[in-house]
Amino acid sequence: MENAGHPDLGNYLRRRRAMMTPPTRADGLRGSHRRVPGLRRQELAEVASISVEYYTRLEQGRAPRPSRDILAALARAFELTVAERDHLYRLAGELPPEPAEPSGAVRPGLLRLMAHLDSAVPVTVHDGRLDVVSTNAAATELLGAVIGSGDYGRNIVHRAFTSEVFAKFLDDEGMEQLWRVAAAELRAALSRYPDDPYLRGLFEDLLARSAAFRERWERGEVGAWRSAFKRIHHPTRGWLDFDTEMLHDPERDHWFMLYTLRPQESS
Repeated sequence: MENAGHPDLGNYLRRRRAMMTPPTRADGLRGSHRRVPGLRRQELAEVASISVEYYTRLEQGRAPRPSRDILAALARAFELTVAERDHLYRLAGELPPEPAEPSGAVRPGLLRLMAHLDSAVPVTVHDGRLDVVSTNAAATELLGAVIGSGDYGRNIVHRAFTSEVFAKFLDDEGMEQLWRVAAAELRAALSRYPDDPYLRGLFEDLLARSAAFRERWERGEVGAWRSAFKRIHHPTRGWLDFDTEMLHDPERDHWFMLYTLRPQESS
């Protein structure tokens, strides 16, 4: 018996096809005698390089679950945005594709939000490779110059295990927490970007240089920390307690860490 189809997927494909611009005819007109808007099934199938018979069954909800290659071809044929493509995959019962690499630019609106939060909330942004891509002024005042030089100077994990920068504002407990989380988050990053030469090089460099990294890596933990408590030594105010929250921009694979100061107990 044939596998059940995906009627919601078929409805989505029909609506998208109706929105497509018909090809220009030899006389320069765009399908003026068509009875329905958009592309015909034959035309869409040709653009996607699949058979019209199979595409028809997809629209009618009679086809088995389409492969990821078929879904990728349909996304290209329909010229879908990332959000529209991800929706297509989910309708077909598939996880959306992972990005090939994180974006290098923070959304302008989020940069403005960071600036507005500046007087009250330190904010740092790192990408899916654990590279710092932005900080607001309050975070720079609190954490100092966490960015260094060299190939991995922006990488939190590399800096945590190869420099003394974090030891300037974290106590022993905080450093142990950082090492544990850094190794676990790097494992998650490598699983998401397994063929990324930057991450592979960083990993090999840490294995060669840091016994502390090798010890934490052997624990096999995978990063999933989204809320945490941190005690940080402020350069002028001394030890301060913060609750941190991680917010994710999945399209660009950026992580925003917000530091909220805990009220200090009165003596």
